[in-house]
Amino acid sequence: MPHWPVILAALLALSGCSTRPSLLQLEGQALGTTWSVQTQDSPPGITPEALRREIDSALAQVDEAMSTWRDDSSLVHFNKHTTTEWVDVPRSLALVVAEALRISELSGGAFDVTVNPLVELWGFGAADRRGTPPDAAAVAATLQKIGYRNIEVGFDPPQLRKTEAELSIDLSAIAKGYAVDQLAATLEHVGSNNYLVEIGGELVGRGLNADGVPWRIAVERPDAGARDVQQVIELRDRALATSGDYRNYFESDGQRFSHTIDPRSGAPVTHKLASVTVLAGTAMRADALATALLVLGPQAGMELADSNDIAAIFVTREADGFGVQNSAAMQCYLEAGGLQPAGRAVPGPAAM
Repeated sequence: MPHWPVILAALLALSGCSTRPSLLQLEGQALGTTWSVQTQDSPPGITPEALRREIDSALAQVDEAMSTWRDDSSLVHFNKHTTTEWVDVPRSLALVVAEALRISELSGGAFDVTVNPLVELWGFGAADRRGTPPDAAAVAATLQKIGYRNIEVGFDPPQLRKTEAELSIDLSAIAKGYAVDQLAATLEHVGSNNYLVEIGGELVGRGLNADGVPWRIAVERPDAGARDVQQVIELRDRALATSGDYRNYFESDGQRFSHTIDPRSGAPVTHKLASVTVLAGTAMRADALATALLVLGPQAGMELADSNDIAAIFVTREADGFGVQNSAAMQCYLEAGGLQPAGRAVPGPAAM
């Protein structure tokens, strides 16, 4: 989706020790959002300036391949290609699209990188915002313009193909996760084994922080009117992503319309699920799964998570605040980490 959901609150990685000389911190802007890197074992001879150049190069490659905002990106070139012929693309783009198609199949179409025409129709894209929903005929017509099954991927050489010439792809719900993975790979390439990287709220944590304990992350409570902490998670050699529907929506005739569009129905979701946080081996997978589970809703999302060993936290809107449920895999992870697992949440700041 074109909106980057920045759902994570403050990073609790430093535990008040940000002045320790062993900790290197860098930050900047890229991909339409912010990024940050923290490592407490930067190898000798790798200066902050040199590491920043490596990071900038990695991010530039992702932007050049997958941006929908620059006319010269490989993705925009493919989208403009209005035939059903194979189009050569960077291997990174083929890899991300292939992963997106896997998540689409896994979720029964709840995740779909061709959904952008519907996002635009509902006023959540680059076009002007709208205050009323589109009519049913417009939704039905737009549904004919999407469909992940109309995208094919090849790897020898890396290529993409549309079976419907007018189809377009938007990787906003997965490319940022891939970029986080690339920053993690950059740090490992220079010899760091203890780091936390973040882009717009998507993270990868490896090893230990400056206190010698796993990196601790505060996940934001999905309340549009406040910035409180819902849950604190130790990020033990894992990636984390959160998707939520509580900061981008419009209301019409007393009904709330979220930016989270279900590609199967063509309309915003109507269930009570407010946010989903996912742990996975890669940020790319966590990013896409968080979106897919959010679209599926609390019941179908939990069923998918439990049947596929996905570690996820589901936060729902309830009459007295927010309710929290963990998938079986997430429950095991939280208990093994020594932190209190998420339980029934009530209004007000979460305990730290």
